[in-house]
Amino acid sequence: MPDVLGYRAKMAVIIPSTNTIVEADFNALRVPGVTFHAGRMHIAQPRLSTDADFEHLLEQVDRAFEVALRDVLTCKPDVLVMGMSAPTFWGGRSGNEAFLARASRLAGIPVTTGAQSCAEGLTALGARRIAVLTPYQPIMREQIVRFFEESGFEVPRYEDLRCPSATAIAEVTEDTLRAVLRRLDGDDLDAIVQAGTNLSMVRLAAEAERWLAKPVVAINAATVWRAYRSNGITERIPNAGTLLERL
Repeated sequence: MPDVLGYRAKMAVIIPSTNTIVEADFNALRVPGVTFHAGRMHIAQPRLSTDADFEHLLEQVDRAFEVALRDVLTCKPDVLVMGMSAPTFWGGRSGNEAFLARASRLAGIPVTTGAQSCAEGLTALGARRIAVLTPYQPIMREQIVRFFEESGFEVPRYEDLRCPSATAIAEVTEDTLRAVLRRLDGDDLDAIVQAGTNLSMVRLAAEAERWLAKPVVAINAATVWRAYRSNGITERIPNAGTLLERL
């Protein structure tokens, strides 16, 4: 018998214990018959002030991923979504593919990652030259640029916010982000993409598309878009950005 609320799809979403944005964003984008269920990875040390801190955070994620996945699989989900972006960009295209292979093997259900979703979304939008906005330290720049370049995109501009901790990412204001978007924009760009799932950008990205006159892809919106479309869920969601509104 189908789940009475998740009768179209129960989606397991793996997120760090420090993340306060993904669940709110995903539920704001929820359509009837779909439910989201969080598996939280324990992050004991959320500092991100240095590249070394960032690497330590990723080590914590790597250790905690399988436990969080084990726990959330007990609700018998139909789909697995990785709700943290950094591990899915790490190592470029081959790193994302390795993460997908590991997650698919462990979960036994379809998997969506943020890196994969951004690349597929940008391709669907016809974008080739992009700017990237992240809350991360510089250590992630090489990884993210590598991923996009290996996926067929040019990245002429990039900005890190260098947030000092995993929880501080959720404290970045829309005013700060508007200024960054304007700095990144230019006639040479087809789109701007934002990584970092604890950065609240879905509403602002949809708004910014109107005054920048180009796609602005928020990673949480792109991830929900791919999770929906790859599982036969075709509803258009207003005020959520071009991917979810039109494609």
